Amino acid sequence: MVEVSAAVLDDAGARVDPCAAVAKRRPRDRIVATAREMFHAQGFRGVGVEAIAEAAGTNKMTLYRHFGSKDELIIECLRSVFAEGEALWQAMEERHRGEPRAQLLAWVREKADYVLNDCRGCTMANAAVEITEPGHPARRYIEERKAAYRVRLTDLCAAAGASQAELLADALSLLLEGARVARQSGGIADPHAKFMRIAEAMIAAFTAR
Repeated sequence: MVEVSAAVLDDAGARVDPCAAVAKRRPRDRIVATAREMFHAQGFRGVGVEAIAEAAGTNKMTLYRHFGSKDELIIECLRSVFAEGEALWQAMEERHRGEPRAQLLAWVREKADYVLNDCRGCTMANAAVEITEPGHPARRYIEERKAAYRVRLTDLCAAAGASQAELLADALSLLLEGARVARQSGGIADPHAKFMRIAEAMIAAFTAR
């Protein structure tokens, strides 16, 4: 059976049973939510549609009525992950409107929290590792989103006053990937804290006048 996130709140902010929360969703939403959890925990290749349908409280016929193939379901899960990331980015911009340096530092703190709280790593990165076929639609989607994210982070670094914005964006991205791997492998103590300190030092160095 799929494990869902423990911290689920209702509209009033009260904690509710996550399994019950998933069960109340429409079949399509249940399937996506369940598939995301199972793909994240067990891998994209290791989970079949029959197991997803059963865990979502439905059947293969219903799953295939909403998604023509497992590949379509994978892409929908990736879209859902991207949409959540987009919402977080917009919230960060709203909190620090007109303050690009504060936005960049908030991005660092947000990613440090992510490294701390998720030992399974980035869903997009995990999918890219497993899905290696160049023409696979999920891989194309990942590559497009990663490229767009790189441009967005570069633009933020430039707005924050970085002298070499593209280099800083790439350095932050590589540092984040390393912290995620360290979190999974256990090779470095407190990788989230080290990521944050190093990233803040890099930003200070690149934006020094």
